[in-house]
Amino acid sequence: MSTTQRAERQITTSVLVIGTGGAGLRASIELAERGVQVLAVGKRRKHDAHTTLAAGGINAALATMDPEDSWQQHAADTLRESYFLADPEIVETVTKNAARGIEDLERWGMPFAREEDGRISQRFFGAHTYRRTAYAGDYTGLEIQRTLLRRARELDVPIIDTVYITRILVSAGVVFGAYGFDVVDGTPVVIHADAVIIAAGGHNRIWRYTSSRRDENTGDSFRLAALAGGKIRDAELVQFHPSGILEPTEVAGTLVSEAARGEGGILTNALGERFMDKYDPERMELSTRDRVALANYTEIAEGRGTEKGGVYLDVSHLPRETIMEKLPRLYRTMIDLQMLDITTTPMEVAPTAHYSMGGVWVAPEDHGTGVDGLYAIGEASSGLHGANRLGGNSLIELLVYGRLTGESAAEYTRGLTSIHRDPAAVAEARAEMDALLAPESADGAESARVLQRAIRDLMTEHAGVVRTEEGLSAGLAKLAELEERAARVTAHPDIAGFDDLAHAFDLKGSLLAARATLECALERRETRGCHNRADFPEQSEALRGNFLWSPTEGVSFEPLPAAPEEWRALAEAHLDDSPAGKLVE
Repeated sequence: MSTTQRAERQITTSVLVIGTGGAGLRASIELAERGVQVLAVGKRRKHDAHTTLAAGGINAALATMDPEDSWQQHAADTLRESYFLADPEIVETVTKNAARGIEDLERWGMPFAREEDGRISQRFFGAHTYRRTAYAGDYTGLEIQRTLLRRARELDVPIIDTVYITRILVSAGVVFGAYGFDVVDGTPVVIHADAVIIAAGGHNRIWRYTSSRRDENTGDSFRLAALAGGKIRDAELVQFHPSGILEPTEVAGTLVSEAARGEGGILTNALGERFMDKYDPERMELSTRDRVALANYTEIAEGRGTEKGGVYLDVSHLPRETIMEKLPRLYRTMIDLQMLDITTTPMEVAPTAHYSMGGVWVAPEDHGTGVDGLYAIGEASSGLHGANRLGGNSLIELLVYGRLTGESAAEYTRGLTSIHRDPAAVAEARAEMDALLAPESADGAESARVLQRAIRDLMTEHAGVVRTEEGLSAGLAKLAELEERAARVTAHPDIAGFDDLAHAFDLKGSLLAARATLECALERRETRGCHNRADFPEQSEALRGNFLWSPTEGVSFEPLPAAPEEWRALAEAHLDDSPAGKLVE
């Protein structure tokens, strides 16, 4: 049934927030507190946003445990771990405002772990100079989501968590809303808005093994911003977590928390060898995320992996009491998914696509995208993490820029004197949806689900932990074939709802994100952080900058400015890399 046969629902708001995870909620709260009309929409239940999966903690130089800590040192650690590809201004903004982010959560009732005297507890994560990671057991992200939802309810923020946004509506380079549909009953939705904030996550679901769950992080943010006139930055810089489970198939890639290694877990290959001494003999399993992921990948690729294609991560030598106290979520997860008792049996793991360090290009001051009235925050945005994300930084980033971008969007909308709505832009979005709901074509329709799996296989084979020019070029050739087949995809809603239409749009986002990733990875002819080029094993100073991508202009390069001397010297200084007393990232 076409949209022309179904009545479109029209909604008007001052600011539309796309995404109901931590970033979207924090921006919505800021707008509501400033008296600005806001609507938050999302395609999955607000209580089950991706933010809830963040286990380890949230960073801020509170100095509750180590008085020597400072925002400058936090900035230096972030820049150094980014392999100097982070935007210095974004780094400074996040680290300077981090304490305020924690204070906001505290004020709204976040149950942080505390010392006996009431101070917020802070612990080490890998590559932090001091203890600056606040936490709530291994449920930090879940507690943050609950806290933000509670505050949003207090402010009566309207949240519709069954709306899939398919297009940002733009007229002459200025945003005037968005188009989408209700995933339950298929009702087309036109949302008129003076400003739009994209907070819809990253693109790591386009790999076979990923910590993202089914139907999230499929590249929606990339596509929405790119088609509206924005650019994608650092698409090739994807963090692979060292340890994702291999089965059951439907949840392959689900994380085994790095706290397992932080508490004393060891890695062995199928020959029983503890292999990290070959890759980082000093830090062993407490090495940084990118190094451990590369080590696991290499053991598997060189034939020392398990029959299922993994390595073993073992905590069974630890006291049962330690596991139950420090790793309760992991224990329960492995029982639920595999009936495996980690107190007695090793886990099989392999590298898994975990975090999109790249995303929509944004300005440091307000996370504007260069399109008037369009912003991007959280994992949808880019600029903070560079080629390796410092553990615990993603949660504080969404709080800092959720607040600052909400403030900027409020000011932007209050300064508007007129809004031009273009019926042609609405008609284009409507026609795109109608085409997917049309009857099957004579030459045979394609399945979005089948093509999504083909993309995941392609990206795993050609753009995984280790990449080459030959492999990336072959991946682009295969992608062109999938793009051609995708033109024949049709959706078939049924009594259960319009999930099939959502899958078709997920596919569109994934195809665009895959092309951006492959083309940028091809141009980054060096090895830096998460980006390993077997044919260019050295780091190139000439490539200390960011690759930008758009559907119309392809790839371009943007050199980075130097960080302020105030904290750049800290980033460049040789630091003690000893893992003593530290958790990993």
